[in-house]
Amino acid sequence: MIISVSRRTDIPAFFSDWFYNRIEDGYFMVRNPMNIHQVSKVEVTPFNAECLVFWTKNPSTTFIENLPILDKKGFKYYFQFTISSYAQDIEKSVPHKTEIIEKFQKLSKKIGKEKVIWRYDPVILNDKYNFDYHLKYFKYIAEKLADYTEKVIISFIDCYPKIKNRLQENNITELTQEQMRKLASTLKQIADNYNLKIESCSEKIELDDIGIPHGHCIDGDLINRICHKNYVFQKDKTQRDECGCVTSIDIGSYNTCRHNCAYCYATWNSKIPNQIDSSSPLLGTELTDLDIVNIRKVPVLKELPPELF
Repeated sequence: MIISVSRRTDIPAFFSDWFYNRIEDGYFMVRNPMNIHQVSKVEVTPFNAECLVFWTKNPSTTFIENLPILDKKGFKYYFQFTISSYAQDIEKSVPHKTEIIEKFQKLSKKIGKEKVIWRYDPVILNDKYNFDYHLKYFKYIAEKLADYTEKVIISFIDCYPKIKNRLQENNITELTQEQMRKLASTLKQIADNYNLKIESCSEKIELDDIGIPHGHCIDGDLINRICHKNYVFQKDKTQRDECGCVTSIDIGSYNTCRHNCAYCYATWNSKIPNQIDSSSPLLGTELTDLDIVNIRKVPVLKELPPELF
């Protein structure tokens, strides 16, 4: 199975101790977002977890320093690492981008640039963050990261109802198809100049004609490359149709991320806990008598035999 760490929150940034405690214990517990008293116990070992996929805006130094724990146990992993161009009016608790770029570079040197994917997402447009702004800062970041990654993934803002008020406060609306194509075309040219592959994430719009294919953030091909395997993957049916990710299990919890980004779909409750119990099997909550715990049954990934030459 593939473990997503996590689309719902930034575990590498905020919950390093909790994560590594769970790795030592060999399992995670995850609440069903649609039924909070339904809890899955997900056993995670190097023998049943083919790859861990980390999602982060700013991995903590502690998290990065502890990566050898995963290496020694035999886990394989890679990072989806977001560096956008927004200031703290949009990403209120995200540090200055210079600091994050340096962290990206150090992580890439440590684990290899194929294992650190740059995300420039979501793209928003308003009076401040206009077309020229994105071109200027996308180029700036691309120049800084060109030697430290192989690919950049872009997406455009989705205006979910639960974050509508936050977006309106910042004069953010969804882009038109014309705006998407115009901006994407120029981002593609910049990416080409720095020898970076560029893909889109979960977008209905077709951009293949300008050289931007639909991406796979949880990417079966990359996982096979990292693991030196030939696994057979299936599309994740729990994700929307436009998503190209392969099937995974997410071990995060909504409403726990502290970045406080205006566009975030995973945080809509302002009462985010300042501290969590790092010894709890659940992220951000404790088990109660009302909870029903079931062991998550996961089929073993099939592997094709090696090709004969």
